[in-house]
Amino acid sequence: MKVEQIYTGCLAEAAYYIESNGEVAIIDPLREVDAYLHRAEKDQAKIKYIFETHFHADFVSGHVDLALRADADIVYGPTAQTDFKSHIASDGEVFQLGDITITALHTPGHTPESTTYLLKTASGEPYCIFTGDTLFIGDVGRPDLAQQGALTAEDMAGTLYDSLHAKILTLPDEVLVYPAHGAGSACGKNMSKETFDTLGNQKQVNYALRAPDKATFIKEVKEGILPPPQYFAKNAAINKAGYERFEQVMEKGFKPLNPEAFEALANQTSALILDVRDPQVFAAGFIPSSVNIGLGGQFAPWVGSLITDIKQPILLVCEADKVEEAITRLTRVGYDHAIGYLEGGISAWTASGREVDTINSISATDFETVVNENPEINVLDVRKPGEYESEHLEMTLARPLDYINDWTNEIHPKETYYIHCAGGYRSMIAASILKARGVDNVVDIAGGYAALKNTGLTKTDFACPSKAMKN
Repeated sequence: MKVEQIYTGCLAEAAYYIESNGEVAIIDPLREVDAYLHRAEKDQAKIKYIFETHFHADFVSGHVDLALRADADIVYGPTAQTDFKSHIASDGEVFQLGDITITALHTPGHTPESTTYLLKTASGEPYCIFTGDTLFIGDVGRPDLAQQGALTAEDMAGTLYDSLHAKILTLPDEVLVYPAHGAGSACGKNMSKETFDTLGNQKQVNYALRAPDKATFIKEVKEGILPPPQYFAKNAAINKAGYERFEQVMEKGFKPLNPEAFEALANQTSALILDVRDPQVFAAGFIPSSVNIGLGGQFAPWVGSLITDIKQPILLVCEADKVEEAITRLTRVGYDHAIGYLEGGISAWTASGREVDTINSISATDFETVVNENPEINVLDVRKPGEYESEHLEMTLARPLDYINDWTNEIHPKETYYIHCAGGYRSMIAASILKARGVDNVVDIAGGYAALKNTGLTKTDFACPSKAMKN
């Protein structure tokens, strides 16, 4: 028996490869499926089942493509309805895989169809559970994503409590817990950086499993949940309905365009120009009105959170060896409409004599000098609310990048705004968006709050109300 966790850090997502006696099951696969096929081929095994723990909202699964290429069955839990061929398991249904078994345990609460899969060894001993978004390491799934009819988030949280106590917490303490996500995912609020644990240890350290009663559980699980990113509902719908094949999406986007053709296509299609280079490289010179979301960070989740039209054509600016990676990571969140990339990158653009724009990026030390000379400046802290409340500069305005589409109308285009995040990745995204929307004077603070903490600027380590923009 082989159980392999395949963890993708930029999505904080875990897929699983399980092999026994020449038969393979894949749990919650990513959109690009070659890796699973290659693993099975190497093991001289056949992929028999593709188990989905639920309709994922934070990424587009590879279930449809993988089923087609591997001639395997897609399995969902009870109540699931799909627009493609799938097997809807009954609660407690047992699937034979080589010498082992996998049992579907219906565990609704995060979503109505959420299902945990229990793997038992050849001798019938419970070995591990694949919990999807029902149970994380340190947390449980948020209950506010997939309510049915008149059901509220409170109702779903109560259902989740029942699922955990009836189906999961009754298992032996030595059973391993393999969730679908780790720290960084928006599917929970308190996930550990660890990606697996024993059930017994989770009973001791997971706040949700330690709740003394259902009412406390509901209160604690609901408390502090931020609104879900706008792309979550769209990804869940794609996972239910199916999608264009990955190879077709790649072929459509992997088209080199010289500067003239790139510019013409941008004008014809109103495409978003997405520059995926590192933030400081982008700042030194970029195509006017382009947006920077660097491949070096959580690229796909930020694309999904900030680009509201999932079907908008996208033109890419990146290094030649990063094109495939960029398109792949776009498809993971359902952005399947890349239509080409700038051949030769930004140097080809400048060599053609076309205009470039820049964003001024200053050091934390230089920013301290600016503040000392003029303390009445606009400073935007674009970190998440929890980061800001933990510690921030007193002069800053709390404007999380997650909600930039909501607060942009507060910005005065003729004023100057200094922007920082934790380390510089998110601040450049924000600066590029504001610049594309007509705010000319944006200044990035390189190194973010990590660098600012080493200056002499006064800071506070307690939460305080976010300041209002100047009128």
